[in-house]
Parts: sequence; structure tokens; C-alpha cells
Amino acid sequence: MTGKHIVYHIPVCPFSQRLEILLALRGLTDAVEFHVVDITKPRDPELLAKTRGTTALPVLETSDGRVLKESLVILRYLDETLPGTPLRRSDPAEHAIESMLISVEGPFTMAGYLFVMNQDQARRDEHLNKLLALYRELDDFLGHYNPTGPFLFEDFGLAEAVFAPMFKRFWFLDYYEGFNLPEGKEYDRVRMWRDASMAHPSTAQVTEEEIVKLYYDYALGAGNGALPDGRSVSSFTFEPPWQSRPMPPREKYAVTATDKELGLVA
Repeated sequence: MTGKHIVYHIPVCPFSQRLEILLALRGLTDAVEFHVVDITKPRDPELLAKTRGTTALPVLETSDGRVLKESLVILRYLDETLPGTPLRRSDPAEHAIESMLISVEGPFTMAGYLFVMNQDQARRDEHLNKLLALYRELDDFLGHYNPTGPFLFEDFGLAEAVFAPMFKRFWFLDYYEGFNLPEGKEYDRVRMWRDASMAHPSTAQVTEEEIVKLYYDYALGAGNGALPDGRSVSSFTFEPPWQSRPMPPREKYAVTATDKELGLVA
């Protein structure tokens, strides 16, 4: 062991970004050592031994050798054990309120990922309406507990650290599905929260260009390093780096770019 906590992660993973946001807010970016995992290749047997065979990331190996899984569990563990002011609210009732909001994150994330991975254009509106319903649910919650905003409480906190990476990943919906949050009072409060969370300097670990390029295979229905039909290189590959690749085609229902068109091979 290095004497530090170790996080095994995918650099672009939203669940890992939550941990990076926490470290940035605390000024402790060197307190945790990040080990990159290439999801386009089989897992290292040594890592599988640590996780008892599971492949989901991120995984935290504590400085004393214990292994913790599930990003929200890891986030709360680091929040409670690292030096500095915790993200979670100290008042039990306020912590309960932020926990209620965080409980919506799972369905919200699932709706967005199923939307981008959908390959049946006839079902597009079904996925759109599901996601919009969840945005309205978030709007209603935020409007009740802090109508003036922009955050759930007075500052960027635990709920924002949980949701901000998902808001940024949904750049893939803007690009591949032409998604725009509608105007109107049903969305005004959640738009304020989303925009303020995304603009916070602690969330600058990823860019829209990076998300759009790396998640192209998700737009074709192939997640977690899987290969779409007719392709031999995953859009999640480390080489060539995403910065050197062209932007993928926006059209996902009728066009499938080749490895060469995506800049994945010479």
C-alpha cells in the first residue's frame, strides 16, 4: 500500500467524478491516488480479487487495505473521514432533505442513459417524456425547499456533487438527441440548479467535447466498452487520445461511423 487511499476508476466516469469534486472542494486532490482502468480490456485479475469478482467502478481501497464499492458509499466515506468541512449537512433534518433529493439520482441517471442508448426512433418520445418527468420532479422538490436557489441550500453541497456529473454526461443527449430542457415554470428552478452546479469550478474535470466523443458508442447502444456492430475499436479507448479525434456524427439512428471516420485507427 502507498499510505494513501487508492481509487480504481475510469477517468471519464461520472461516478468517479463525484469523488474528484469532493477532493477539489476540500483542496485535497493529492489525498487519494487514482489508478486508471481500461474498460476496453479484461479486468486485471488482481483487481478482480480485490472486488471479489465484480467489475463496476469506481472502487476504493483504503489506506489500511479495505475495499469499498458503490460511488455514493465511497463519496460519503471520504466526506466523513478526510480533513475539512464535510459536504453533507450537519443538521440531521437538512441531511435528510438532501438525502431525499439524492434518492432521485438513480432513476434520473437511468433515464438519461437509456435515452442515449435507445436505438428505436419510434420510442424516442417515450424516453424524452420519462426524463422530462424526472426534471419536473426535481424542479418541484427544489422549489419547495429553496425556491430562490440556486443550490439546494446556500452553497454547493452533497446533492450537487452527486448530480453535477450526471448533468455533464447528459451533454450526450444534447448532441445525439437534440435535447433541450423546455422553457417554462415547470423547469425554471431545476434549470437554475443544473446550470449553477455545472458552472461550479469544482466540476471542471470533463468537457463537452470529451463526453461527446467518448460516449459515441453509448449512442449506438453499446455501453461499458462494448463494441457496436462492424467496429473493432471502442470509443473509450485511450489511444489515440480523444483530443485528436474528429467530432462524431450527430445522427445516431441512421448513420454509424467507422473506426477510421471516428479517428480511432490510422
